[in-house]
Amino acid sequence: MFDEAQLYSPVEEHGDGTVTVHLAPNHPGVADPVYLARRGAIARVALDWRPGEPVPAVEYTDEENEVWRTVCRELTAKHRRLAHSAYLHAWEDVALPTDRIPQLTEVSERVGARTGFTFDPAPGLVPLRQFYGALADRTFHSTQYIRHASQPLYTPEPDLVHEVIGHGVALAAPPFAELHRLTGEAARRLTDEAALRFLAKVFWFSCEFGVIVERGELRCYGAGLLSSFGEIEQFRSAEIRPLDLREMGTAEYDITHFQPVLYRAESLDHLLDVVGGFFAGMDDETPRRLGVTAPA
Repeated sequence: MFDEAQLYSPVEEHGDGTVTVHLAPNHPGVADPVYLARRGAIARVALDWRPGEPVPAVEYTDEENEVWRTVCRELTAKHRRLAHSAYLHAWEDVALPTDRIPQLTEVSERVGARTGFTFDPAPGLVPLRQFYGALADRTFHSTQYIRHASQPLYTPEPDLVHEVIGHGVALAAPPFAELHRLTGEAARRLTDEAALRFLAKVFWFSCEFGVIVERGELRCYGAGLLSSFGEIEQFRSAEIRPLDLREMGTAEYDITHFQPVLYRAESLDHLLDVVGGFFAGMDDETPRRLGVTAPA
C-alpha cells in the first residue's frame, strides 16, 4: 500500500513564518510559482488556527472559483447517473453554492444542521489517529486549497473538491454520517497501530471507494469516487467483489491509479449492517478474530 502521507503534499514551516508546500513532481502546479505561493499562504491560515476559534475564511480568486464551477458542472451530471440516491438527496438538502467555492463555515452550517458534522481547517495531512478520532466528535478535518487551474478535472491529491463534494455532501446524509461517526469511535478505542491501519483500509474501501446496489444498478457512495471526474465513470469496470472485511482490511492499493478492485454492498441496510457493525464493534483484537495474523 502507498503510505497515507502520499495523499497530501508535505507542509514545511520556516523560521520567518512562511510555509512551503512540497508538491509531487507530477503535480500540475509544481512549476507554477504563483500556485506554490498560494498553497503556502492557505496552509499558513490553517496552521495559525486554533480549536475553538472561528474557522478562518479564504478569499478565493476568480480563477479558483472558476475551477469550482467547472468541477460542479461536470460532476453534477455524473452524480445523477451514478451516485446513490442518499447522496443526491443530501446535495439537494445542503444546497452548497456551485458558482463559487463555499467557505468551511458554510459547509459546517449546512451539513451540521442535518447530521451535526462540522469542518475544521487542516494545512494538509492529518495523522491517522487524529483524523479518524475526530470523526467521533462529528468533526471532519478539511483542507482549504483547490487544484491547479490548468487541470480542473484532475488532482493527484485530495483538495477542497474531494473534502466538500466527496465527504462533505455525504456527511449530510445520515447513513454515511453514521459510518464516519462509528469509524471515529472505533479509532478512539484502538491502541494498536496495526489495528488502526486495518480500520483505515476498511474505511478506504467503504467511505472512500465504496459502491452499492440500488434498484438493480451499481452506484457509488465513496468520496473518492464521487469527487473524481475520471474514476466515477470507470468504477463499474473494476473487479467488483462482495463485502469482505478481512480482505478489505488487508488489501494493498495504489492511490496513483483508478482502483482495480471495489467492494459492493447489496443495499444501504446491508452496508450499515456489515461495515457499520464492523466499526461499531471493532477493537484491537478484531483483525486477529478475522484471521489476520500479520500486521495489516
